[in-house]
Amino acid sequence: MTQSKTADLLAAVTDSQETEVQTVRSEAVASRQLIVSPVSEAAVDIGVIGLAVMGENLILNMASKGYTVVAFNRTTSKVDDFVTGRAQGLTILGADDLPTFVSLLKSPRKVMLMVKAGPAVDAFIDMLSPLLDRGDIIIDGGNTHFPDTVRREQALAEHGILFVGAGVSGGEEGALTGPSIMPGGNADAWSALKPIFQGIAAQVSGQPCCDWVGGGGAGHFVKMVHNGIEYADMQMIAEAYSLLSGVLGLSAPEIGAIFEDWNGGELDSYLIQITAEILKKTDGDTGQPMVDVILDTAGQKGTGKWTSVTALDVGAPANTIAEAVFARILSSLKEQRVEASKVLHGPTETGETPVRDAFVEQVRQALYASKICSYAQGFQMMDLAAVEYDWKLDFGSIAQMWRGGCIIRAAFLDRIKAAFDGNATLPNLLLDPYFIEAIGTSQLAWRQVVAAAALRGVWTPAFSSALAYYDGYRSARLSANILQAQRDYFGAHTYERTDKPRGEFFHTNWTGRGGSTSSSTYNA
Repeated sequence: MTQSKTADLLAAVTDSQETEVQTVRSEAVASRQLIVSPVSEAAVDIGVIGLAVMGENLILNMASKGYTVVAFNRTTSKVDDFVTGRAQGLTILGADDLPTFVSLLKSPRKVMLMVKAGPAVDAFIDMLSPLLDRGDIIIDGGNTHFPDTVRREQALAEHGILFVGAGVSGGEEGALTGPSIMPGGNADAWSALKPIFQGIAAQVSGQPCCDWVGGGGAGHFVKMVHNGIEYADMQMIAEAYSLLSGVLGLSAPEIGAIFEDWNGGELDSYLIQITAEILKKTDGDTGQPMVDVILDTAGQKGTGKWTSVTALDVGAPANTIAEAVFARILSSLKEQRVEASKVLHGPTETGETPVRDAFVEQVRQALYASKICSYAQGFQMMDLAAVEYDWKLDFGSIAQMWRGGCIIRAAFLDRIKAAFDGNATLPNLLLDPYFIEAIGTSQLAWRQVVAAAALRGVWTPAFSSALAYYDGYRSARLSANILQAQRDYFGAHTYERTDKPRGEFFHTNWTGRGGSTSSSTYNA
């Protein structure tokens, strides 16, 4: 294909003349020259590298919103398959090498990486950087750990290249029809990316589920916390299922109908909706409920662990999120659990089975109260991290970003947005009037459910952990005075006194044998 013919294709794409685009593209693919002939005038809005599920669907989403996209993949046959398959007739081009890929892009060039987090991102950055100019933009849309985003942004800034770490949530469907997008990094890139990202993001009440999060790794940090909350949400829903099955003896379809009913109220959310559908699904091979033939071992990709470790780093009590991670780890010990079940026994006296409708309602309230606590932990963690990393996070905006498109999308997030819109410095969601009332209404049922689970030996780590968090947070005085006395006894770590101002530390010679020297590392 001649260079002028390639330029004609770009013009056709820009004008959205689908018939001409399809004809010219077919000629280009047949000749295999579209991907090796540079063009003198770039016309493509954005380039995407990586044609796995998320990459392909984001490209299709961008094209559906009127943007011209060029695709590249390390396995170049996937580019041709995509361009002549799902992308046929759309404003999507393919490139077989990075120089051609970059040459097709408008300035400032915008390149979005949709590749596996880790070394692959660094490898593509190394290959792209020499081909880009100052002011060009690289976006990492993968599930990257936020410290890596901080490192990459700083390194690329030295060369004048703008780097953005964008958390993208929504799975296959969300990527295609509208995900939640959480961009952060070099703020100079936002004006160029804003129309595209907000155009392809999910929309709720006319508002895009995408806005600038903050500098450095803020975007990927917020996505990480989203995933941590997702772990907790999923675990709590699984525990509600376990309670209705284990205590009431309900079948999967019966529980599915209950979840469907719950989805019409306070618990209205994507995860409740899909769980209702899952529970109603029948296995074609056995005729049993699908969930009954799925092995009870859960996998993970690490983002929940990152959330839990980072919570410890910033001093955030995200125990319910961490408990959900530990629950997946425990589930993976399948063979050990099977052997343990033969010798470790639960309670033999469980009492009468609760009244069905009353217990169903108690479980619903317990699920809602536990959910409030897990979100409270996530937002409290972001608040502490903002201080630690010098970010200015808008929690109302973050709640809006999670309102649609993402996995934890729920009507409940409107309440969270309203809470932070009303008080931007709210230190904890549990202190908002709506959530004070909601927990107050649900508290008795929540405690009854956790007690019933303990008495019957039903495993509810997230419900129990959330209740422990609530009881700890609401307590004016905890048992940490004993811990401090112990620490001072064996390590002279000092303590504060109730009758002295905060910030003054004291040491006691507990045995009469120690000296007056105390540790200088109070929090060691």
